[in-house]
Amino acid sequence: MENVILVAVLALVVLVVLVLAKTAVVVPQQAAYVVENLGKYSRTLHAGFHILIPFIDRVAYKHTLKEQATDIHEQICITRDNVQVGVDGVLYMQVLDPRRASYGIMDYMFAISQLAQTTLRSEVGKIDLDRTFEERAQINQAVVTELDKASAPWGVKVLRYEIKNINPPPDVIEAMEKQMRAEREKRAVILTSEGERDARINAAEGEKQRVIKESEANREQQINEAQGEAEAILAVARATAEGLERVATALGSQGGLDAMRLRVAEQYVAQFGRLAQEGNTFVVPANLTDLASMLTLATSIVKGSDDGAGAVTPRA
Repeated sequence: MENVILVAVLALVVLVVLVLAKTAVVVPQQAAYVVENLGKYSRTLHAGFHILIPFIDRVAYKHTLKEQATDIHEQICITRDNVQVGVDGVLYMQVLDPRRASYGIMDYMFAISQLAQTTLRSEVGKIDLDRTFEERAQINQAVVTELDKASAPWGVKVLRYEIKNINPPPDVIEAMEKQMRAEREKRAVILTSEGERDARINAAEGEKQRVIKESEANREQQINEAQGEAEAILAVARATAEGLERVATALGSQGGLDAMRLRVAEQYVAQFGRLAQEGNTFVVPANLTDLASMLTLATSIVKGSDDGAGAVTPRA
């Protein structure tokens, strides 16, 4: 009898433990459990300790509220210029409403990944191959916008989509490499020609400036020489005038005429001697020996000049 009672107690303890295991639920952080009551949605359990009604309540779905990342496998997309490219990516999403994620769709992860592939094919088909490499950000944003609209009833938020690789066919890659090589060679030729053109322009401009500077220098030189010659002529004229004034003053003084006669005689003799040295044949004036008549003639010229300067009427 005692053995039967012991077995019954042990069975009761095991039953209590099983009931507590079924009814006591601990929900971890950033998780949510969906509870059904007799097969119908009852409530959503969040982080903490919870007690369920035995054999009536049960945890039907468990969801993580963390951000999830899933690979979008490579697929063949056809661009607007009819080029096939393989594109793969990574999709980031987060469950915001566990109830909708449980009852809104069978498998939201599979549905969103399939929708991402179809949307990506549609977006790539709108642009040319060359632009697919340049407009990754626009493609990513377009995919996220479309997926977010579709996943809203499922309680899932699509955060972002990132394209990992764009793989054109080998022949297209080879053609693109040839095109890039041709573009580089074209830019090199253009830069070389522009450099030569600029060098020639600079050389012509330098030659032009040199000619201008030389002409300006010649002009300044001619101006300076003309000014120097003019100043020299003026200086000679002033000196001559001053000398004539002094000669006139000296002739008017006592003994001036005698000095003038002596000077004329000296010049006469000096010039005659120079004439004899320069040539073997020359013409001699008839009155060469009449030095007195020459002095008289010079004196009369000087006197006539003095009389004219003094406004005296000459004799007939």
